[in-house]
Amino acid sequence: MLKLYHCKNARSLRPLWMLEELELPYELVVLPFPPRAFAKEYLGINPLGTVPCFFDGDVRMTESSAICQYLVDKFGAAQGKQHLGVTPSERAYGAYLNWLYFSDATLTFPQTIVLRYSQLEPEARRLPQAATDYRAWFYGRLRAVTAAVSEHEYLCADRFTAADIAVGYGLFLATQIGIDSDFPPPVREYLDRLMARPAFKRAAEK
Repeated sequence: MLKLYHCKNARSLRPLWMLEELELPYELVVLPFPPRAFAKEYLGINPLGTVPCFFDGDVRMTESSAICQYLVDKFGAAQGKQHLGVTPSERAYGAYLNWLYFSDATLTFPQTIVLRYSQLEPEARRLPQAATDYRAWFYGRLRAVTAAVSEHEYLCADRFTAADIAVGYGLFLATQIGIDSDFPPPVREYLDRLMARPAFKRAAEK
């Protein structure tokens, strides 16, 4: 049985969304956020105290985009949904991998600074200037997404893939922390397409 530890609207939404796209059976454990503070027993499962933490038997993973890639690579063909990944034989393979890594290393990182210093820290420790600066940084990095979805419906391979889940979560997170007001129309339309997917809706409800 696949097992995923998750917090509402956290990065664990990426693998949860992929599980729903693949229509795989799984066990979901929903924790309060942040679990390292409000579910201290979770530190025995993941010493970092972060989500996701994913198990497939004795396989243990904690990186959300990597879990998406693992799921589609391992189970996509059996589920008749290998199109959710991109194979090395396809021309778009390099772009696909780049978007998967971009999603966290480049796009989501500045959002975590905005969230921390505008909402999570106690009032006395909040840094409005840091939040403003990193919001601007996020928008600078968003230019790559804007360029891609201005020309195509999805990021790569002319179809919906795990790359769209990985990057789409970053856009969704922006709506949750209130920094999406300046989304260019192509980005807003792209996110709307993603959020209209039945699998996303099921994942968000959970």
